[in-house]
Amino acid sequence: MRFGPVPVAQAEGALLAHSRSVEAGRIAKGTRLTADDVATLLGAGIESVVVARLDAGDLTEDEAAARIGAGLGGSHLAVADAATGRVNVHAAASGLFVPDRESVDRVNAVDPSITLATLDEFEPVADGRMVATVKIIPLAVSGASVERVLAILAEKPAFRLSPYEPKRIALIQTELAGTRPKMLDKTRRVTEARLAPSGSSVIAEWRCPHQAEPLAESLRRAGDADLVLVFGASAVIDADDVIPAAIRSAGGTVEYLGMPVDPGNLLLLGELGGRPVLGAPGCARSPKENGFDWVINRLLADLPVTGEDIRKMGVGGLLMEIASRPRPREGERDDADTAQEDSDPAVDIVVLAAGRSSRMGGPNKLLADFGGKSLIRRSVETALGARNAETVRVVTGHMQSEIVAALDGLDVEIVENPDFADGLSTSLKAGFAASREADGVLVMLADQPLLTATDLDRLIAAFTGRGRGAIVAASDRGTRRNPVILARGFAEEIEALAGDVGAARLIARHSEALVEVEIGEAASVDVDTPKALAAAGGRFVAG
Repeated sequence: MRFGPVPVAQAEGALLAHSRSVEAGRIAKGTRLTADDVATLLGAGIESVVVARLDAGDLTEDEAAARIGAGLGGSHLAVADAATGRVNVHAAASGLFVPDRESVDRVNAVDPSITLATLDEFEPVADGRMVATVKIIPLAVSGASVERVLAILAEKPAFRLSPYEPKRIALIQTELAGTRPKMLDKTRRVTEARLAPSGSSVIAEWRCPHQAEPLAESLRRAGDADLVLVFGASAVIDADDVIPAAIRSAGGTVEYLGMPVDPGNLLLLGELGGRPVLGAPGCARSPKENGFDWVINRLLADLPVTGEDIRKMGVGGLLMEIASRPRPREGERDDADTAQEDSDPAVDIVVLAAGRSSRMGGPNKLLADFGGKSLIRRSVETALGARNAETVRVVTGHMQSEIVAALDGLDVEIVENPDFADGLSTSLKAGFAASREADGVLVMLADQPLLTATDLDRLIAAFTGRGRGAIVAASDRGTRRNPVILARGFAEEIEALAGDVGAARLIARHSEALVEVEIGEAASVDVDTPKALAAAGGRFVAG
């Protein structure tokens, strides 16, 4: 390829390097100039343009990207069309992304003009998330280079997706004197939230004394499960401690104890009756990412985990700042206590229902019929169904009497917003101010008909109240959407909001506090227009 300026009169057949404006609009970068394009440029008084002229065997950026993209396709992967020298590859299922570093490095070593970027190793992905991208840097590239890349990919794929396979999970929790039932209940909720993206579920739970023989008996009862999770009331710190002793007593084996990931050091990997047994570290009672996630996600995607795999997790294994506990043994009660406070953060739900539905062209979308009930009632019933929420409040404004009537009989608190016409921020401030006793507020739009109570519980399970998890947002295939939970500590910033804005800028300012929870399409679907409402199954009933 030859690149540089040429007289416009000699540019026919070349690729335009930079967009040029002409009277009829613009000629875009990358356009293969025709005789008409040349005439248009000359007519605009343009005498010289920068172009790329192809040599024999060269491919345009889109041709090269498309060919390489085709070589990257595979099971559970979807390759998009080429555009501007780029091809994106998306997951076609939920699972773990498994790149081959050697193949990716070999591809990127062929020609600096050809680049391949991917997600990190064993990254959990939702269906539809982008996992890799090919970008051709110049406007054209040697066809021989593309052929070398394709030969590498034919020899060994650069990556694959290992989809989740729904598993049947047995959950066993041991108890000591003083163990709080509330802590054990939360552990189950957090565990169920972890399992939800894979479609896995807890099929049985046992609680037993923190002793080897009662635990061994519970392990023997887990015969129908694909995977057994054991949460001990006290940390495993020795190969002869209660949990490893119980696994051996039940006829199983302990394969590995400990892992170079913090939090998560005190994980145990075992086997019983052909199924994995995980002794969970105390930090796994929290929704925050820890070493337990690194192991269980692989098992849920049918990727075997060995002691050797765990030993290799040290690089990147420091997941959080631990300066606050420089001598972790000093003053600790047990590892199980490191993730447990005396009480969980309290979360209220605020349903925003004060808007004027201006894009509906007249009727109020919240009074539309969805399966025999109004959208607002359906949304509020979803909020009330969340097991982990405290109070549910509904902020009203436009058509307040009709909205309140639609909620007749529901156990909710109505928050009037007389300033609703001034925009979304006024409703957010009103709802947040009314929830002053809560540690966090789940802000829910009233026009998201696909949300479920389980979605809301998963968001609440990820809320920590401070630090990472002080903001929790739903996401759809990796893109942040709604609902969101905001900690009480952001009250002053919320009070400072004005106009028709939500909390997006606040979230952007505090990205270090954000945890995203993938709930899929439910996070994106709202019904702002008649077309969207009909597509979601709603209708307006006359009279």
